[in-house]
Amino acid sequence: MTLLGLLQFLGRSLHRLELRLAQAAGFDSLGPALAVNGPSVFPQHSHNSDEENSQPSFLDSIFWMAAPKKRRTIEVNRCRRRNPNKMIKVKYNFEPCLECGNMKLKHTLCGFCYEKISKETTNIRRQMSVMEGGPLKAPAVESVVLYESEKPSDADQGKRIVERNRKRPYWFSL
Repeated sequence: MTLLGLLQFLGRSLHRLELRLAQAAGFDSLGPALAVNGPSVFPQHSHNSDEENSQPSFLDSIFWMAAPKKRRTIEVNRCRRRNPNKMIKVKYNFEPCLECGNMKLKHTLCGFCYEKISKETTNIRRQMSVMEGGPLKAPAVESVVLYESEKPSDADQGKRIVERNRKRPYWFSL
């Protein structure tokens, strides 16, 4: 008897012993605890090598990931992580905002000024919804915002006019 034959015999014997112990304990109706997508859960040992090649194994349904052959050194990892192409670029296009003096990127709106604009816009929208009586009752015409001591022009005829009771902000131009 060869070593391979001996191992197969021992495997079959242990399998039969486990089955008989499970039947004696009353666990014969339980299935395997591991759920694997495949034709069979445990590989069946066969005597012929032709049957082994024709019957698919449960290992065939597992998606095997690639594993590295050697460990990367700390130097290689640090060089990869600290590559200049991956680092955040230093920006030199800063300038002070002409309105408030805070630093901002060139050709962009200042964050502090944007906050003022968004608050004023929210107040205008709130006033418009009060005028119309609801959010879905807005007329399908252009809106014009007039501030204190401003009169509608000839171009504003037929447009919805929203009057604000305050001085026009310096950043809210006509």
